[in-house]
Amino acid sequence: MAKRAQGPGDSTRAVHGGERDHQATDAVTTPIYQTSTFWFRNSEELRRFQEGKIRRDEYGRYGNPTWRAVERKLCSFEGAEAAVLFASGMCAATTIFLALLPKNSHLVITSDCYRRTRQFIRQYLTKLGVETSVIDPADTKQLADAIRDETAIFFTESPTNPYLRVIDLKEAVKVAHARGVKVMVDSTFASPVNHRALGHGADLVIHSATKYLGGHNDLLAGVALGSTEAIAPIREAVGVLGGVTDANSAYLLLRGLKTLSLRMERHGDNGLRVARFLEEHPRVRRVWYPGLESHPDYEVARRLMRGFGGVVTFEVDADLEGTCRFIDACRIPYIAPSLGGVETLIEMPAIMSFWDLTPEERLKLGITDSLVRLSCGIEDSHDLIADLEQALAAVLQSA
Repeated sequence: MAKRAQGPGDSTRAVHGGERDHQATDAVTTPIYQTSTFWFRNSEELRRFQEGKIRRDEYGRYGNPTWRAVERKLCSFEGAEAAVLFASGMCAATTIFLALLPKNSHLVITSDCYRRTRQFIRQYLTKLGVETSVIDPADTKQLADAIRDETAIFFTESPTNPYLRVIDLKEAVKVAHARGVKVMVDSTFASPVNHRALGHGADLVIHSATKYLGGHNDLLAGVALGSTEAIAPIREAVGVLGGVTDANSAYLLLRGLKTLSLRMERHGDNGLRVARFLEEHPRVRRVWYPGLESHPDYEVARRLMRGFGGVVTFEVDADLEGTCRFIDACRIPYIAPSLGGVETLIEMPAIMSFWDLTPEERLKLGITDSLVRLSCGIEDSHDLIADLEQALAAVLQSA
């Protein structure tokens, strides 16, 4: 698997990155700055601020010391020069698209992109004349063929949702940059512990911080990271559009980040153990997990990633009703959307995220009635496996 560059370890960055040398007080933890505005001592200080001679916060939509600390910590994790927080991962994606896509431009995305991202592209970007091409995540030739003179961004998730496809990012960056196209990666499923896309040439990385970064299913936030130059227009846009997080959510995110490295180790260990168990089970048709040799992107994942995360997608050998019985028989996972928290979550995409589509429309997207997405938490793996085993046995007995 990919090796981490020299420097402080992940857990050291998690605990100290962005905080230790930037405290306004002597507190060990960064305070929650629960304020919407900041006052100036006199007009001279205000003028110096406006002239760029001093750096400080002015108004809550433009900055807050609590979420500045989060941004610095995330920069330390990702190896980024700059970061900007948002109210959610979707807010990060939509703000970037609005900030960086010119009118009548062109966007290339991969087929597994989050459905709400595709919905925003279809319902809103088309109003700006933006056209979109959809390619297979693993096919850099399709990427080369899809790029036009007006293409501005290649956007992908890696791993993707729900089939956990892993992009050969180095090759994709080479193809895109040769044509002057920016590469933007949603790295939510990987986290900066398992994959640092900026180090492989991506121009921008985004995360739904609601997931692994926060890690406790108790906040909504998003983040974009990149060079200072790349982040500047995005920071300006969020100041206008207003999709900022609040100080309390930023504090929860800061606290969650301190255990990210530890949690990702357990998530990954649980994910791999569960995936191996499921792959051998007679009531499971197929398993998608990039840490399995059977996954189509196993070699790419081993080359680019340090770990494979806690999400396991699989097909139960049953119809829609049988798969529902399996889900209902599980005792540990919560039936819920999202992923990346300490609690294991389970869902059937057919009746969760894609319920509004017909079975035929779902199949076109590769969403079968028996598809299950399991986000392994940090429980003991033997308990998770025993629970899945008894739930699969319940399906067999009722068949």
